[in-house]
Amino acid sequence: MGKFILGVIVTILVLILGGLGVAMLGFIPTNANVAPPRIEKRIANGALDASMERHAPRVTNPLPPSDQNFEDGMKLYTMNCALCHGGFDRKPASLATSFYPPAPNFISDPPDDPEWHVFYTIRTGVRYTGMPSWEKTLSEQDMWKITSLLSHLEKLPPAVQDYWKTSFGVPAPSGEDEKK
Repeated sequence: MGKFILGVIVTILVLILGGLGVAMLGFIPTNANVAPPRIEKRIANGALDASMERHAPRVTNPLPPSDQNFEDGMKLYTMNCALCHGGFDRKPASLATSFYPPAPNFISDPPDDPEWHVFYTIRTGVRYTGMPSWEKTLSEQDMWKITSLLSHLEKLPPAVQDYWKTSFGVPAPSGEDEKK
């Protein structure tokens, strides 16, 4: 039984050291202009989700979901996020596909993560992607406004939908869009 356990341990160590050797010798491509292997995507996304679950505090948005906060969130998003994550006209962002992994288009496909998760991502950024930490650039209140907007994107009040249409020339998404 002891030899079996030793064999398992040695096998695991050989696999780990072999994987590190392959990585450290440059056999794993790092270019951002091609799709990554499926296993790399799965591992990276799993690691990101696990890290968020472990490190992100479960905080509640201190700002009420008001028309003014949503409109302020739109302005902040346009100035700071749209270049990578897409504008309110729903066109793909000019830089989105230049990143690895590609930056998601939040206007066409809003995040379905809880607000604490979205806020933590904005505040701390995501290592090894193009997502910077906004902690030293935006105030906490401004980060919460963007978070609130993204979390309520498909349930915006009529006045905010009118503001969207007036400001950006296209109708805002609504819950009815999903039903069609």
